[in-house]
This record gives sequence, structure tokens and C-alpha cells, in this order.
Amino acid sequence: MPAGRKPAGWAGRGLRKEVQLEGRSSAVGGGSTAKAWPNPASWAAGAMEPQLGLHELLHVFSFLEARDLLCAAQVDKVWNEASRTKELWRQLCLRRWSSCKASQMTLGTQTWKQYYLRRSELEFRMASGRPEDFTCRALAGHKGEIDDLAYISTSEYRFDGQDKSVVCTVSSDGTVRAWDLHEGMELWSSPVQSAALVNLVAYPRLQLVVTVDERGLIKVWEAENGCEKAAFLLPMYSSALEACDIPEGPLLLAACAEGALYTLTVPWLQLLSRVNVFPGNPTSLLCSPDRQWVFASTQNSDLSPEVFYTQSLLCRSEDETPASTTLPIWLTSRACWTPDEAARLMVMHRNDNGMQLVITTYELGSRKSRDRVEVLVRQIASFLLPDTMMPPHLMKGHGSQVILLVSGSELVLFTIHGLQLVAFQDHQRPITSMWVDQTRVITSSFDLSLRVYMWNKENKFPVLKSCYHLLGGSHRWASGFTHVESDSMSIVGVEARNIGTSILRSYYFQVRCG
Repeated sequence: MPAGRKPAGWAGRGLRKEVQLEGRSSAVGGGSTAKAWPNPASWAAGAMEPQLGLHELLHVFSFLEARDLLCAAQVDKVWNEASRTKELWRQLCLRRWSSCKASQMTLGTQTWKQYYLRRSELEFRMASGRPEDFTCRALAGHKGEIDDLAYISTSEYRFDGQDKSVVCTVSSDGTVRAWDLHEGMELWSSPVQSAALVNLVAYPRLQLVVTVDERGLIKVWEAENGCEKAAFLLPMYSSALEACDIPEGPLLLAACAEGALYTLTVPWLQLLSRVNVFPGNPTSLLCSPDRQWVFASTQNSDLSPEVFYTQSLLCRSEDETPASTTLPIWLTSRACWTPDEAARLMVMHRNDNGMQLVITTYELGSRKSRDRVEVLVRQIASFLLPDTMMPPHLMKGHGSQVILLVSGSELVLFTIHGLQLVAFQDHQRPITSMWVDQTRVITSSFDLSLRVYMWNKENKFPVLKSCYHLLGGSHRWASGFTHVESDSMSIVGVEARNIGTSILRSYYFQVRCG
């Protein structure tokens, strides 16, 4: 660590808009007590001889955290100008948010400094959950139960007045609908389809949503206006859909109940390949974070799961076998990919005698020759779940080393080597779904609440902190939350009603800073 540099995160935690300087009390950090800062005028006492040039000053400033830069800006005009340098604040953004790549961001008219302060302010509001920090709305329209939902708006952080949170939903009433969570209104609804819609996936970059009904009819819809673009009929109902946007072009992977995997183009749903994976068995699918791998399994079966190399599913001839590998396990129940590793897969399964649950972690790779691709698999960790733990029904990954499991109403975190990090039992009734991203975890429950947790990543392993509940409607009318999703500005849950319908309940967080 360079001399004089403070540890990463020392000044960035829960940053709020201003600093406490010269006795002026205003919000700066997420700590319980405000830090008293020296008078900036004292920084320049006994002015340095010779004075630092701009290049040297920027070099020194590059070791400072955001709070220190804000203090330095109070010293004099030269320091103020230097502290506002674009590259300083861009590097602060990259250090604090690893996913904050310039190519993925839309700054608009704001500067990197404004982006840093506003995103920090938003994270503070989402961590505190104060009623004045968000707007709660109930959005009704479906005449049946909502079976699935997905955000169609991009997940980037925008503070230029153009931010939008838009979700699409499918329902047993046979419609797909789009909702603006910021405005609290329905944007459009499709015509009623001939069968109940049961699943959907979204392509935010293309502004498309794909649905499938209970008979296996797949349709593509334009997210802007709800116009239908294409359709494809599977021979049986679909057991899984996965959106797969790769450099060669966007794909849709559809698993049929007959055990076949269909690869289709998007948006026109042209068939590229069909692979028999588990004949006669419904198949589950999971794409890796980089979309180069597809995990296929059939639950609690003696058939071992398979991992396919995605590119080998494109334009395959009938007599050509796709590149894949079979994992040496059986009775698979759950699986997930680690978001920070391109090809690290965690699988929950039974051990050799079928008596205990095991979580095994694999890393995938490929070796290409002139005419074929060999799939390489390496086991890097494995551990037994405690006998006292009920079989988990939800499983997600975080970072590269952390596994989140939900068992009944309990949320438990393990490392991939089996070290239990923490356990929470904040819900009164079973947890129904779980959302995990870089900054938070959100669980929904039949107790009609959403629980919000925030990550603290200053230790060797990320620490999860339980923050607050978001409450739904009245138990007189509702039976609980069944789904939860989130983006950078909002949280949305599906609230099941006692009369066989569902509504959306959204919580929209607004940054109110200049």
C-alpha cells in the first residue's frame, strides 16, 4: 500500500452528499457518529516550499478517498480545481464498484464526481430504508396470478433524469404486461392469449421480451409497445427458458418437457439446433455469466447433469454431437454460477450413498483443436451440508466464493469450502424467492414482507447485514409475496391475493441531491 494511503473503503462507506467542515454539520458517511474534520485552512498553514505542481498534486490526490477529496477542495482554488479532475473520480468509481466500466455507463450531462456522490447517496437510502427515501405503489391489472416477471429496463445507474424502471409480467390470465415503476402505471397489455402464460425472459439491450404458455408456444414481444414479432411452437410444454446474448447474436434456449434442448435465434425464433439431453424428463437450464456455458439437469434423478459449450449449439447438423461434459454426480437438486467468475459452477446433489446433501464446485474450460472443442472440468471444492439443516429450496452465488441457501424461513451463507458465515431467520414464514446482486440481497416471504440485506466487502469474505423489512398489504387480502426482483433504483415484489389474483408492489428509491 502506498505511503499515506488509507485502506480502500475508509471514506467511501455510505457516503452522503456533503462533508462536515469548519463546524458546519451536514451528512457525510454511514457511521453512527460524525467525524470531526480539521479546518481546511490549516492544511495550507506554512505553505509548502516549493509548491506542488498540478501533476504532483494529482499524483498525491490519486491516493485519497472521496471524503478526503471533498475536504481538499476547501483549501484553495488550485486544490479545488485539482480535486474535481475527471480521472480522480473515475478511478474512485472503478475502485468502489468493480462493474462500473465506462463502456457500460451512460453519464449524460453529469460528471464522474456527480455520479459517485449520487450513487453513494442512493446506496445509503437503499441501506437505510427510511419511508421518506422511497415511494411504495400497488400496481393492479392482471385478472389471474402473476407467474413470472423480469426487468426490461437496463440495470445501469443513471442520474440524468432519464432513469426508468420497467418490468414485464406474465399471468394465468393469458396476458403479458409492462409496468413503469417510477410512474406507477401500466404501459401496455398484450391481447389475451389462448393459454396461460407461465414464463418469460427479457433482453434489455434489444428491448424484447420472450414468453411461453402452458402448451409450449413461445412468442417474442417488443417491450416498447407490446407488438408481437415471432412465434415458435414446442412439441410439449416448456420446462425452462434462458436468454443467452452472445457475440454471435442473441439466442433463446428452451428446454422441452420431453427432455430436449432447443436453440433459437432472437428475435425471429429460427431453429438452430435440437439436442436430446434427458429423454422423457423435464430439464432445467442455467447459463453461465459469460453465456459460454449451459448447465442442464433433471431434478432428483439418477441421470448426471451435463454442461454444454454454447457455441457448439449453433447451426449443428443432425449427426454432430455438441461439445459437452457429464458431471460425475447424481440426484442433483439445485445449482448456480458464481457471478464474479466466468465459469465456476456450484451444484447441490446427494453423496454416493444418497443420504447426505453435498455442494460441489467446478471450474469449466475448453481446449480447441482444428475440428473440435474439448470441454474441461475441474473440481475445486466440496462439502457436506449439516444434517440439522432442512434441504434448501433456493440457492444463489455471490462473488466467487459465497453460496446463499434458503431453507424454510432461514437464509444461510457458506463459503465454497463449507465455512458457515452467517445465518438469518428474519421471516416468520417460508421464504419464496431471493434476489442477489453486488450490493444487496432481498428475500420475499409468505409473511407478506420483503427483507433487505446489504453487503459489506471489507473483510476476506463479504459480510451480509440485515437492514429492514418492506411490508406488503393486509393479510386480510393477501397471502404473501411469491417473487422479488430489483434493479439499481427499485425493488418489486409479486403479492398474491386471496382471490386467486396477484398485484405488483413496487418500492422506488429516489436520489434527491443536486
